[in-house]
Amino acid sequence: MKIGIVCPYFINRHGGVLEVILALKKGLKDRGHEVKIITPKPKGVDMSSDDDIIFLGTSMDFHSLAATTTQVSSSDDTDKIDAVLEAENFDILHFHEPWSPLLSRQLLQRSQSVNIATFHSKVPEAFMTRTVIKAVTPYLKSVMSYLHELTAVSPSGADYASTLTDQPITIIPNGIDLEKYKPRSIKPKAADDGKTLLYIGRLEGRKGVKYLLRAFKLYAEKHPKDKLIIVGDGPDREKLELMSEDLELSHVSFLGFVSEERKLELLSEADLFVSPALFGESFGIVLLEAMAMNLVAVAGANSGYIDLMQGTGAVSIVNPEDSEEFARRLDLLTYEESIRKLWQTWAKDYVQQFDYPKIIAEYEAFYAKALKKHHGEIKRPAA
Repeated sequence: MKIGIVCPYFINRHGGVLEVILALKKGLKDRGHEVKIITPKPKGVDMSSDDDIIFLGTSMDFHSLAATTTQVSSSDDTDKIDAVLEAENFDILHFHEPWSPLLSRQLLQRSQSVNIATFHSKVPEAFMTRTVIKAVTPYLKSVMSYLHELTAVSPSGADYASTLTDQPITIIPNGIDLEKYKPRSIKPKAADDGKTLLYIGRLEGRKGVKYLLRAFKLYAEKHPKDKLIIVGDGPDREKLELMSEDLELSHVSFLGFVSEERKLELLSEADLFVSPALFGESFGIVLLEAMAMNLVAVAGANSGYIDLMQGTGAVSIVNPEDSEEFARRLDLLTYEESIRKLWQTWAKDYVQQFDYPKIIAEYEAFYAKALKKHHGEIKRPAA
C-alpha cells in the first residue's frame, strides 16, 4: 500500500501525536509499504533532505481559552495540494487530529484516496467552551463527511466524535517502543539521599502542575529530603517557578527541555512519576513510558488516564485539586513497598499490549480492510 500520514503539527514539535506518527511511518515502511508524512513546514528548519516528508503550507500556535496551546495549519496553494495528491496517488490518507484547522480539510476536499481518521484528543483542544463548540460544529461535521473510516486512541478519544456521526469508531491505542523504554540498572542511592519525584510534560494550565506544587508542599513536610524534578517548558513555566519560590520549595528543580537520553536517565533514576493533568488527555503515553521502565506513577483523574489505568493501575488515579489527598497518594506510592511491588507486577504485564509492533499490525490490518471496502467506490460528499 501507498500511505500518506497527515500530521497537522510541525514535524519538529514534541508530543505524543508526533511520536505515534513517526513510529507508524517507520513500522509500516519496515513491513514493505510506501509511507510519506504530509505536514506544514516549520519556519527556519531545513528538512528538505527527507524524501518521506511532504511539506504543505505552514502553521501557527493558537492559545485557547482552555489553558492549552495547539496549532492551526493551512495552505493557500490549492494547486500544490492537487499536484501532490495527483503525483503521489495514495491508496490511504490517514489524518491524525483531522479537526485541527485547516490543512486536513483542504486535503480531504481534494482526496481521491481512502480517508481514515484518528482522534487523539478527548475534544478538540482549541474548542473547549460550549459556545465555541456550537459555533464550530458545522466545520467539524463537514470534516467528518469526507472520512471513510474512523479510529480513536481510547474511548475518551472517541467520545466527542461519536456525537457527530453514526459511523463506528474503532479503538486502536497509542503505542510505545518497549526496546527503548525498559528498566535500566542504576547506582543504588545512599540511605539519606531522599526520594525523587518526576514530572515530564508541557507547562500549561491543563497539565495541573500548580496542583502538584501545592501537594508537594504538604508531602515535603513529612519527607523534607525528597525532591521534585519538573521537565518540560511552556507558557506557565515562569509562573510555576515563582509559585515554587512563594511556597518555599527548596527541593524543586525546573530543567526545561532535555535530550531523549537524559529523559531516559531521569525515568530510570526517579522513584515516582507524576502526571496530574486535569483534562484534555485521551490516553497517556507518558504513563506507558513510566510503567515500561518499572517506575510507579500517580495520574490525574481525567477520563483518558482513567481509561488507560485499568485494574491495579487505578490506584494511581487521584484528583490533583485535592491537595491533601494528592499528597497522601504521593506518599503511599513512594513509600509503601507492598503496593509499589503489586503495581510494578501489574504494569510489567499490562504494558506489553501497547508495544509498537502490535499497534502497527492493527493499523496495517485496518488499512487493508478499509481499502478493500472503499477502493473503487469512493464518493465525494458535496463541498
